[in-house]
Amino acid sequence: MIANFIDGLVRYQFLQNALITSIIVGLVSGIIGSFIVLRGMSLMGDAISHAVLPGVAASYMFGVNYIFGASIFGILAALLIGFITQKSQLKNDTAIGVVFSSFFALGIIMISFAKSSTDLYHILFGNVLAVRDSDILITVIVGIIVLIFVGIFYKELQITSFDPTMAQAYGLNVQFFHYALMFLLTLVAVSSLQTVGTILVIAMLITPAATAYLLTNHLPTMIALASLFGILSSIIGLFFSYSYNLASGATIVLTAAAFFIIAFLFSPKKGLFFVNKQKTEEPTL
Repeated sequence: MIANFIDGLVRYQFLQNALITSIIVGLVSGIIGSFIVLRGMSLMGDAISHAVLPGVAASYMFGVNYIFGASIFGILAALLIGFITQKSQLKNDTAIGVVFSSFFALGIIMISFAKSSTDLYHILFGNVLAVRDSDILITVIVGIIVLIFVGIFYKELQITSFDPTMAQAYGLNVQFFHYALMFLLTLVAVSSLQTVGTILVIAMLITPAATAYLLTNHLPTMIALASLFGILSSIIGLFFSYSYNLASGATIVLTAAAFFIIAFLFSPKKGLFFVNKQKTEEPTL
């Protein structure tokens, strides 16, 4: 079975494209996901990944690349959530729930007016085996942007993630880095649409990072592990998708979930079995 997959990689361009795209998506998802998990912003990632749907539908209706419409609506959702939180007494999670559900519902309505229902289905649930050259280019560009930004502003992202109050006291523009991260999150979510779809993109952003969080207390190691788990999940998920003719997005996400379950149970520092063992071994008075 592995031999057939390798043979397919050698012979078929579409499988090569799928592998390249999956690896890049896994890499950038791990990087951005690490900061999202540390900041407790998983719900924001969920909101943006769903909020891009009307932008995707509008792009198909007007015959333009979906990245433009999706990016606009993703950024608009982030700004609207921040505006509602600042200008009302509602908490952030409530604003997120209102905005993302409204945008997602709008996207579903707009789908009914779009002509290319098959392509939109793939956007919802992902179809990495149908990746085009333009999709690879978008994914590569997004990956480069993420790597450059995180490389330049790593220390600022680190301190604003762990202690925003101290960061503000040092004179850092906390709001700037918050919305910059939202912008990168939107780009990663859009670039992941073809791979895992809008429904499952939040899983690729959160699950590898959550797995890494269980294994280490150091941010650089967490980012490296999250990227590794994202890449491995993409490769293994693609293998099962191609070998058994399964939905690519689902197999990639389930692979990431399998890594998380293993870490949740057997992590030397935070695993369920080890934590319970340490509790039983603690001396009692």
